[in-house]
Amino acid sequence: MQIAELELRIINLPLVRPFRTSFGTQNGREVLMLKVTTADGIVGWSECVALSEPLYSPEYVAGSLDLMKRFLIPTLLQSPDITAEDVAPLLAPFLGSPMAKATLETALLDAQLRSEGRSLADYLGANKSRIPCGVSVGIAPTIPQLIEEVAGYIADGYKRIKLKIEPGWDIDPVGEVRRTWPEIPLQVDANQAYSRSDGELLSRLDQFELLLIEQPLDEHDILGHAQLALQVETPICLDESITSLRSAEDALALKATTVINIKPGRVGGYIEAVKIHDLCLNEGIPVWCGGMVETGIGRAANIALAALPGFTLPGDTSASSRFFHRDITEPFVMDDGYLAVPNEIGIGRVPDLEFLDSITNYKESIQI
Repeated sequence: MQIAELELRIINLPLVRPFRTSFGTQNGREVLMLKVTTADGIVGWSECVALSEPLYSPEYVAGSLDLMKRFLIPTLLQSPDITAEDVAPLLAPFLGSPMAKATLETALLDAQLRSEGRSLADYLGANKSRIPCGVSVGIAPTIPQLIEEVAGYIADGYKRIKLKIEPGWDIDPVGEVRRTWPEIPLQVDANQAYSRSDGELLSRLDQFELLLIEQPLDEHDILGHAQLALQVETPICLDESITSLRSAEDALALKATTVINIKPGRVGGYIEAVKIHDLCLNEGIPVWCGGMVETGIGRAANIALAALPGFTLPGDTSASSRFFHRDITEPFVMDDGYLAVPNEIGIGRVPDLEFLDSITNYKESIQI
């Protein structure tokens, strides 16, 4: 493909309710969007999953925008013809920044597949037409409010509940949810909030028969996770620690995890995400697709990924209404706890441009 134009924009979408985790509270979602137009007039879209502040990861919206404009985009434009598969090797000299790189790869992949008349699900190797939905529940002001929120999601039909936890908000709220719903598939996510000395505390979660404990320790503490896995019976799942195929190989070799959360933006794109999936499928390690409060653009691509055979646990691929009063695309609506995998060409969704313009705070076009 030949790139004719790139359009960068930053939008702001309010959330249905505040979403609190151990690293902060989100009231809205600031999103860096990318539109790529080829010389043939084919358009591809993507979104950057970086948050507004470098709290979940070192990347953040303004930094990703600067990096893309100053380094990544000029490098890609040096190639007269480019494919999505070229993006990772071309951008490898620039250290880190997988979320920004994934944004470029995904927009090009969307355009490339549209030119081929092919869906992302087919390209990635999906073998499912629908996927089960899980939901991520933030830290609530009180346990009764948590119970009320979880009750709403269960009534909606979600197949799995994930509770955000932190020191002081763990045993009691998780226990109350488990007592209220003894059979619901349940897991917890700490977002790195604990330390190596918290093994005894975290072992108290074993009584609740959880699917997994997600990322309890610092993302760099692979050894600590391996040690923790010997102290608790509940499977340890890594999220922030998994940034590439190599990091997944290392974590598995060290027995630091027995479940992996694959987030395409965190690992540099969907092509790398499939490599991690394939590794885990061969090793018999279950994987699931995590979420970053994506709009319909990112959600569509995640659903296609979650339809691969190794994704045996419900992910955070919830309905659009979980986070947004109005999505920027045709909304994803659950049917009996499942979402249909888009089978249209490309990622399967396009934004509502009129609505997108109404929530855009920054817009810049780079014409070639």
